[in-house]
Amino acid sequence: MTTSALRIATRKSQLALWQAEHVAQLLRHSHPGIEVELVPMSTKGDLIQDRSLAAIGGKGLFIKELEVAMLEGHADLAVHSMKDVPYELPDGFVIGAVLERADPRDALVGRAAASLAALPQGARVGTSSLRRQAQLLATRPDLSIHALRGNVGTRLRRLDDGELDAIVLACAGLERLGWESRITARLSPRESLPAVSQGIIGIECRADDAATLARLAPLEHRPTRIVMDAERSFSARLGGSCQSPIAAHAALDGDRLHLDGLVAEPDGSRLWRDTVAGRADDAAALGAGLATRVLEAGAAALLTRLRTD
Repeated sequence: MTTSALRIATRKSQLALWQAEHVAQLLRHSHPGIEVELVPMSTKGDLIQDRSLAAIGGKGLFIKELEVAMLEGHADLAVHSMKDVPYELPDGFVIGAVLERADPRDALVGRAAASLAALPQGARVGTSSLRRQAQLLATRPDLSIHALRGNVGTRLRRLDDGELDAIVLACAGLERLGWESRITARLSPRESLPAVSQGIIGIECRADDAATLARLAPLEHRPTRIVMDAERSFSARLGGSCQSPIAAHAALDGDRLHLDGLVAEPDGSRLWRDTVAGRADDAAALGAGLATRVLEAGAAALLTRLRTD
């Protein structure tokens, strides 16, 4: 194996840089003497901040430029939050490793209220996630939902400046950036089922790059791969996108896998939710099967309408 430096393509946001450096440190620990360098890049998803992700084409906008960098030989791998990665990767790319999952739950960050139930009537809550919006309104239809884009620091400032009463972010991101103390409440999956693959860091590389794949092998966390495969299979069968309020959370209990999935109207007026359990070895099939059940229960018409709209 060559000893040339490994180059990690990464977005320039604070969280993306933390994740890339975390992977770099793991690689240095696994392969003493290896050189690892970051290649920070701006993506279309980072540059357009005045519109929702759904309006500008979806979460895949955060990774396209990183894939081009790998194709053109400017980088060897890219580090992603897997909730931002479409199910279908471009030809020639693979997720070479996934790290152990962090807390997948959503976090309520409020200025006063200690829980979702304690928010005052008509409270202003910030989120640009249709998944979060739908579940918040299903529980609290009185809430006033406000669009919230930008990095974590920008979002917290809007709260601290008094523009909002609360915001909803991912627990994992707050923990990784050292802002765990800002978490007012960790929302249970019953209150807010997480995004598909939330809390999972994935490492993408070219499928034909055997040397990089070998270097990534020690970083793979098999239990996380299993739950990720189940959740992503659920979303793929549904045809999930940023325009679709879709959520899923899988958990392992020995060799048994439990998967909870949800599709919702953006305004929270209707939820289709179901659960399945089975062998961990059947993760992808369980995810697809659960999606089929949700579609047949009535979610198919909603998803078709949202894609058309």
